[in-house]
Amino acid sequence: MLSSRISSIFKKMTYAAFRAGRNPEEIKLIAVTKSQPDDKIIEAADLGLRIFGENRVQEAKGKIERIKGFNIEWHMIGHLQTNKVKEAVKLFTLIHSLDSEKLAISINNEAEKINKVQRVLIQVKLSNEESKYGIEETKLDRLIQLCSNLKNIKVEGLMTIPPYFENPEDVRPYFRRLRELRDFLSNKYPFIKELSMGMSHDFEVAIEEGATMVRIGTALFGQRIK
Repeated sequence: MLSSRISSIFKKMTYAAFRAGRNPEEIKLIAVTKSQPDDKIIEAADLGLRIFGENRVQEAKGKIERIKGFNIEWHMIGHLQTNKVKEAVKLFTLIHSLDSEKLAISINNEAEKINKVQRVLIQVKLSNEESKYGIEETKLDRLIQLCSNLKNIKVEGLMTIPPYFENPEDVRPYFRRLRELRDFLSNKYPFIKELSMGMSHDFEVAIEEGATMVRIGTALFGQRIK
């Protein structure tokens, strides 16, 4: 039952925050609705969830057009191609997956056309996995500097997708590294505050390491419908 799953997740988030000496109110739950039907999203909104994450622009567009009447934020959490930027800027409150200078310029240009300042997180690649997107640590400072000079894009923090490990403890070094990067960069760029990291199987470890946003799908809604 969705209500009990939501309750269970919030309890786990709270306990993880307490273990790290953090305020649970600092942490946002992003309900990942990829491949989920409209009625499940509406049920989740009825139960009080207000931030929903989508991986694909086209799928999100249909849902956003159909699901009205709630004060909902939609976040883009999947890889964003430049040919989808125009639509993404219209649809999403926050884009978690900025990973290149080219994409930053494209987002800024499209946001300028509709008089919007697009909020973004920079996705950082912390592993050698070919399948993972993200900018390398060595190029991070330069990308933030570029964005700082663009008027219609606002960087608010960092995001990462670490390798999958059966034991969530094995993911801890990746989450810790992202927090260390955030803490280092925030001395120079005080606006770098958010850490989007942690999913269904490892969000408690992510919170212990400083996550301010956790992206949870399967633990909320069950296995995705293919």
